[in-house]
Amino acid sequence: MKRSSFAAALLLVTAFPAVAQDASLQQRVEAELAKAEAGTRFGLVVADEAGHELVAVNPDQRFIPASNTKMFTTAAAFATLPDMNQPDTRGGAAVRIEGGDVILVGNGDARLSGAAGCTTDCLATLADAVAAKTHRVRNVVGDDSLFPDQRWGPGMSWNNIQTRSGTATSALTIDDNELSLMVTPGAVGAAPKVEGPAYFTIDNRAATVASGKTDLAFDRAPNTMALRITGTIAAGAEPEKLRLGIDDPAHYAAWQLEHLLDARGVRVTGEVQSRHRLAGPGDDPEKRKGTPPARLPEQPVLARLTPPPLAEDMIHTNKVSQNLHAELALRRVGLEAGSGSIADGQAQVHAMLERAGVPRHAYDFSDGSGMSSYNRVSPRGTVTFLRWVAAQPWGAQWRATLPVGGVDGTIANRFKGTPLEGKVFAKTGTLNASNALSGYLIAKSGRTLTFSALANDMPADTSATKFVDAALVVVAEAN
Repeated sequence: MKRSSFAAALLLVTAFPAVAQDASLQQRVEAELAKAEAGTRFGLVVADEAGHELVAVNPDQRFIPASNTKMFTTAAAFATLPDMNQPDTRGGAAVRIEGGDVILVGNGDARLSGAAGCTTDCLATLADAVAAKTHRVRNVVGDDSLFPDQRWGPGMSWNNIQTRSGTATSALTIDDNELSLMVTPGAVGAAPKVEGPAYFTIDNRAATVASGKTDLAFDRAPNTMALRITGTIAAGAEPEKLRLGIDDPAHYAAWQLEHLLDARGVRVTGEVQSRHRLAGPGDDPEKRKGTPPARLPEQPVLARLTPPPLAEDMIHTNKVSQNLHAELALRRVGLEAGSGSIADGQAQVHAMLERAGVPRHAYDFSDGSGMSSYNRVSPRGTVTFLRWVAAQPWGAQWRATLPVGGVDGTIANRFKGTPLEGKVFAKTGTLNASNALSGYLIAKSGRTLTFSALANDMPADTSATKFVDAALVVVAEAN
């Protein structure tokens, strides 16, 4: 495949990049960053087409990258998984009958839908297949044993688990493994009305008030079904949507299937269950000592879905920074030569970064999405990685997954009205006291520069994004 002009312009150089040559530019960039709250720690590297560093601020210090982690995960998917641009014939969910039970099998697809009116990748299609076969079943079992049962990566904050940002990862995923409830004001002094799927047991302690700001909260201990709703909603206010994380997605998917079967006249005489595979030594590539894990033969199924190409999901993952989809991409990368564990996925990411020439001290990853506070990268290592990606046959396609400044994704509202509107192609990252933006920008001269800007330790979790953006505009205008 012929490389694009963009890729050719960013061929990786093996020599250690030169430190910033323009002292005046370095000083102006540092002056913009110095406007942030005291205590904020910045790392920034900007390199030209030849790999020479135009700006270098703490280039080898390690930072929490937040969702910049998704860049590495999605690039590993392009580098590792076959047929990224073909329909996903391997990942789709399936159903089979086993001893009178309906088994709903997850194969790693991130996009299975239980929504009414679904037209693509629909759970209803599998329910139809069961109804065409039988009118009576025993249990409905959600089976996510393709991947080991590692629902959350090390370093995930416990308080995120109950939210859609921290919902569990599972080979059997449906509706992004989140559940929505709608809260509508009641009479003043009374509890508001809560509507939605009756999956959790709801303890409604919220109150309707005469006026004021809607301020609702919810709380649920991990792996429990009791959800407590607190706070206030004003009488006459618009309904408020609460988006909740699911701890056992396989069970939730089976629960949805049971309702669809009931609607089709299929009697379920048993219960909804989930089936998992406990993680063990065989899920750690270092403990396997190079021996690939044994694979059980696939059993015949009644029906199997074929989702759209995985490349399309990588666009969604990076544009909106979808945590669950990134985690599933890491598990699927790990399934290529391993068991689909987090460790197997990270082994593939590490191998990719070694090929890219990124020093091992420049990174550590514990998950695929960036929700882990254990992740670390350096800006210099990130720029080395980005320049390597640009030179790959799939590099231009991967770059197209990145948000565009002032145009779409997570930076749709950034860089508007600046010289960089429509000229920044970069992945964001936001976590507690962490901001990140890394990717490519088109400078005033038309040259394409590669950059990584990382900020940590902002006091009181203030944002550093406007200072990073201002610094990048200074760089773009000077080049």
